[in-house]
Amino acid sequence: MNTYDICIVGAGLTGATIARLAAEDSKKVLVIDQREHLGGNVYDSIDPISGIRVNKYGAHIFHTNDEGVWEFVNRFSLWKRWEHHVLANISNTFIPLPITIPTINALYNLHLQTKEDMEKWLSKEKIPCDSPRNSEEMALSKVGSGIYEQIFKDYTKKQWDKYPNELDPSVLERIPIRADYDTRYFTDKYQAMPENGYTSLVESMLLHPNITIKLNTPWTSDLAKTWNLLIFTGPIDSYFNDIGLPKLEYRSIKFEWERFYHPGYYQPAAVINYPSLSSPYTRIVEYKHFLHQKSPWTILAKETTCADGEPYYPVPTQKNRDLYEKYKKQVETVTNVHFVGRLASYKYFNMDQAIRNAMDYYNTILRQNRDT
Repeated sequence: MNTYDICIVGAGLTGATIARLAAEDSKKVLVIDQREHLGGNVYDSIDPISGIRVNKYGAHIFHTNDEGVWEFVNRFSLWKRWEHHVLANISNTFIPLPITIPTINALYNLHLQTKEDMEKWLSKEKIPCDSPRNSEEMALSKVGSGIYEQIFKDYTKKQWDKYPNELDPSVLERIPIRADYDTRYFTDKYQAMPENGYTSLVESMLLHPNITIKLNTPWTSDLAKTWNLLIFTGPIDSYFNDIGLPKLEYRSIKFEWERFYHPGYYQPAAVINYPSLSSPYTRIVEYKHFLHQKSPWTILAKETTCADGEPYYPVPTQKNRDLYEKYKKQVETVTNVHFVGRLASYKYFNMDQAIRNAMDYYNTILRQNRDT
């Protein structure tokens, strides 16, 4: 164990990024993960019957405007352009998301044509609020009550088990609204998926003579006493689970998988959201769409959010923020442990943000080490 300079807990994008940078800086790195595979929540694999690549923990679309991150990930994989489109099933009609001119026209049987038309319509619908206190007030100030009721209110309840008026304004502050016809879900300069999947991407990142990987290896508190430098990318409350604080609140996802013979596509887009409480699912993903995979079969993943299971989404409430601050204070009590990443920061990151955060954090550590 002492032959390594750094132990990294977690073989997802954060851990793999730091491991690669450290290895290229001539450090010996041990990466451990309690799962049986690399990649964390971006893990994917080929279904042996259909030949379709699927994501075990939900679909991931890489998108970024960060030139440095884009350059970094291109070192480890070939990428194919993928512009993601999402539809919402509202009263058995497919409505494009996010909110654009086609969305409004489809919902209200209107014929808005220009940016000015859209802005004029929205100005009549919005309910002004200078300082929104929660996500309901935020959404009403951006899109008004009609769209809020049809698209966001119940969907938020299904996603978070809380209505928007129980959540921080930040949750629905990110509602994209475009006064144009661009129905792409993302508008970043780079939108792509790795040609051979995310697992292959992470494998390539960790393929270095200075990196050793141990899977099926749960983290234990004894590790912190063993290493001069331990980088922890798991949930911060799991590290400090013996100090008597309550657990932080996360949302997870249950997947109902279906594979069946269907030469074409079963649904009109890779992802269909279900905003209404009449459906238990938040969304249904048809994986064959991604990168236009060919198969006489198709595979659906029907997703339902839940409180138990793998932690996916930190729940943004004041109560959880206050609790996280108490955990952050505990970080000051350990000297050889660094907490990095989405779960350790109790903050949701997109994939590019996770990689950028890891790159910046490692560079800070490297500078500190050089100064000592």
